[in-house]
Amino acid sequence: MGYKNFILFFTVALALNGNAQGITAVDNNNKTGKDLKVGADRTVEYLPLLKGKSIAIVANQSSNINKTHLVDSLLSLGISVKKVFCPEHGFRGEKDAGEKVKTYKDSKTGLPVISLYGKNLKPSPEDLKNIDVVIFDIQDVGVRFYTYLSTLHYVMEACAENNKSLIVLDRPNPNGYYIDGPVMEDAYKSFLGMHTVPIVYGMTIGEYAQMINGEGWLKSGVKCNFKVITIGNYTHKDLYELPVKPSPNLPNMSSVYLYPSLGLFEGTIVSVGRGTDLPFQVIGHPTLLKANYIFTPQPKPGAMDPKYKGQICNGYNLSEFGEEYLKELKHIYLFWLIGTYQNTPDKTVFFDDNFNYHAGNATLQKQIKDGATEEEIRKSWHEGIKKFKIVRKKYLLYKDFD
Repeated sequence: MGYKNFILFFTVALALNGNAQGITAVDNNNKTGKDLKVGADRTVEYLPLLKGKSIAIVANQSSNINKTHLVDSLLSLGISVKKVFCPEHGFRGEKDAGEKVKTYKDSKTGLPVISLYGKNLKPSPEDLKNIDVVIFDIQDVGVRFYTYLSTLHYVMEACAENNKSLIVLDRPNPNGYYIDGPVMEDAYKSFLGMHTVPIVYGMTIGEYAQMINGEGWLKSGVKCNFKVITIGNYTHKDLYELPVKPSPNLPNMSSVYLYPSLGLFEGTIVSVGRGTDLPFQVIGHPTLLKANYIFTPQPKPGAMDPKYKGQICNGYNLSEFGEEYLKELKHIYLFWLIGTYQNTPDKTVFFDDNFNYHAGNATLQKQIKDGATEEEIRKSWHEGIKKFKIVRKKYLLYKDFD
C-alpha cells in the first residue's frame, strides 16, 4: 500500500472509531481468463454429456465463454437448449436488488426464461418435465448473503426430487482466498443465507455444491446427481479479475473486494452508494457525523429507487484506497460499521429488521450496541470458523490458500 493510501485508510478508520486492527496483506497470484479455463470453457469435458439431451440452463449475464454467452454458444453447437432459469437481477443482469423477476421469452433466442427470483424460487416439476440435464453456470462472489447460493440450493433440490442430472460449470471465487465472519445460526436462515457457513466461506460454487450435497442440506436429505466441471489452473491463492460484472451494483473489482464488509450495511440506515457511480465503494447517510465525502443517490439502471434518492449523504469514499490495496484485504473489516453506528446521531434507528439475517445471528448487532471492539467481536467468530474449516476441507477441489 502506497503512502497516500496508508494515510487515507487510517484517516477514515480514525475518523470513524479509531480502530484499524487486523490489516493483513496476502501473497496472492493475479489471474484472468487468459491464465485459467473456467468450467464453461472446458467444452470437451461436458459436451459429450449433452448430445441428444434436452437441456435447461441456470444463467445470467456472467455465463460467458470468451465474451459469448453460454446459451448462444451451446445453441450454435447444436445443443438442444429448451429453457433458461434466471436468478436475482434477471437473465441479463439488469434488475434491481430485491426486485422480483417475471418469467418471459428471451428476445434474442426465443427461449422461455423462467424466474427463480419471483413467485417461485425453485424449479417446479412442470418446469423440469421434459428436461434431461440442467446446467448451472453463474459467477459467484464468495459471500453468504449473495443470493446465487440459495438459487443453487433450490436448483439442486429440484433436480434431486425430479431425478434430473445437474452439471455445475465452476468459476473462480474472487473472494476465495480467505474465510471470515460469524457462522449462520439456524434461527436466521433465509434466502439471504441458507447454510451454516461464515459470511466469507472461501469456496467456489462447485465446491459449495459438493458441500450442500455432502452435508445433507437439501430438503429431507435428498441427494442431487451432479457433476462439477472444474477450473483449469486455479488455486485458492489466486485473485481472479471478473470479466463481467456479477450483478448491477458490483461494477468493478473494488466493489467485489469491499462487498464482504459493506454488505452488512444493507441491514442498516446507511447507503452503500446504490444510485451512484460507486456502488459498494462509498458509504453514507444524511445525518452522519465526521464525514469527508458527500454523494447524492439518483435513479440508475440496477438501482432505480435508491436509498436517499436525491438527498445529500455524508460519508466516505472507500474506492480511493485503490484496487491494488483492496485486493490485499483478507478480513471482513468492522470499523466502518462500528464507526458509522457511533457517529449516527439517532442510534435507535441504525439497524433494521434485515441486519440479523445478513449477519446470521443477533449477536453482532448486540455487540456493536454494547460497544464491543472489533478485536472482541472477531474473537467471538473463531470457534465457528474453526469448525467450518473442518467441514469445508472435505469438499475442496483446488489447492487451498493455507
